[in-house]
Amino acid sequence: MDIENDVLNHFKVIIAGLLISVLIVSLDSTITSTAMPKIIASLGGLQYYVWPFTIYLTTLIISAMLSGKLSDFYGSKKIFIIAIIVFVFGSVLCGFSQNMTELIIFRALMGLGAGIIVTIPLKIVAQMFPPRQRGKYMGLFAAAGGISTVVGPTLGGYITDSLGWPWIFFVNVPIGIMALSLIIPYLPEFSVIVKEKIMDYWGIITFTSGLISFLLVLTFIEENTTIPFIYLALLFIFAAIMLLGFIYTEIKAREPILPMYLFRNSIFSISSICMILLGAVMLVGAVYIPLFLQLVQGFTPSTSGTYLTPLMFSMIVSSILSGQIISKTGKYKILAIISFAIGILGMFMLSILNTNTTNLELIVYEIIAGIGAGLAIPIFTVASQNAVTKRDLGVVTAATMYFRFLGGVIGLAVLGAIVNMTLNLNLQTAKVHISSSLLVTAIHNVFIIATLMNIIGFVLCFFLKDLYMSNEMESDEEIGYEDAPGEIDL
Repeated sequence: MDIENDVLNHFKVIIAGLLISVLIVSLDSTITSTAMPKIIASLGGLQYYVWPFTIYLTTLIISAMLSGKLSDFYGSKKIFIIAIIVFVFGSVLCGFSQNMTELIIFRALMGLGAGIIVTIPLKIVAQMFPPRQRGKYMGLFAAAGGISTVVGPTLGGYITDSLGWPWIFFVNVPIGIMALSLIIPYLPEFSVIVKEKIMDYWGIITFTSGLISFLLVLTFIEENTTIPFIYLALLFIFAAIMLLGFIYTEIKAREPILPMYLFRNSIFSISSICMILLGAVMLVGAVYIPLFLQLVQGFTPSTSGTYLTPLMFSMIVSSILSGQIISKTGKYKILAIISFAIGILGMFMLSILNTNTTNLELIVYEIIAGIGAGLAIPIFTVASQNAVTKRDLGVVTAATMYFRFLGGVIGLAVLGAIVNMTLNLNLQTAKVHISSSLLVTAIHNVFIIATLMNIIGFVLCFFLKDLYMSNEMESDEEIGYEDAPGEIDL
């Protein structure tokens, strides 16, 4: 009862603290992308340009996966506070980096904090509110990510030009302190879900080894390096072996970080696949619309960035609206179907971009694509949380997030390979004299693949079950291993 009173009295302050935390992580990625050329000019190491991003994303995915189980063991509040401190501390170290090696190591530390920061708030919302009410808040967190995409590049350029690149990291310190000042005194310590603190070390080892190997393969392919094919093949085979080892380990583990029985739950399985697809589709417009505007239409980078605003704004508004609709109706299946249907239309229209496309047409296409992606963002986390017992709330919330991150990584790698194959060169060394018609063909292929991804999601959502969403909280009982559910009859 005390926890319920704390939530009732301070929930606006708590939500503000959670949103600020998510916002600084989301902003960090876009700001760093803008500042990286200046960082390279200062520290050197152009050959390692992509590694601060790769290592950050790797540790982010790993910590996102572990966040659910860690919060079950030690409590959401403690783990979340530690994550913010780690992220801020890593930011300070990045700002003081003297070479690229140090920056890469410290970015890895930031990623460990970031993965937990973007995941735990979704679990905290589920602990604060009944299933029916969660959607409206999930939409707000999605909006925070969209805002960072719009504001981040401009803010990153301004900070880098006026204060110097170290300040893109130092700026995280006051924002992190602000978030902690709201979280520490007002966020209640929810009851620990799992009594037996048995860490799944083999699961962590196999998952981490497989993920790092897989991301290395993707990175080398994207960079178009001269590494012999046999080495890439061996690295990929090792990643596949580690994945199989991870699945075997999770079946046998007493406290798995990703319980395999969850995949017998059709809502979780379908939601996981949809999150992978969504993670890929969401990045397509943000990456390839600027490419089209700069290399085909001849726009400047700043102008092309401005033209992303309709896409991101429509995504923000529709994600908030989607959460409100879920909370109002208690239904999500029809909304999921509609979101992917709109996504199909939006991506198909973007696939017909050409040299004659007007600015107004581009804006309309972006808005349609943004609405489709935005509507889908809150749905699958809410649906998955609603389909499992309280014991699995943490791991399910974490799973939906790292599946989305994995979708983004895999999607960009595959789409980047499609572009490179179309152009028969590495776009990192591309010159403006590349044929516009060839570029249009490459971008067309990318958006056609994104259209197919939306079609797959559209079909899957017809099999998504609309489980009743209660307006009452589940009881706060601690659950031991012997209570782990088997197959859930839906």
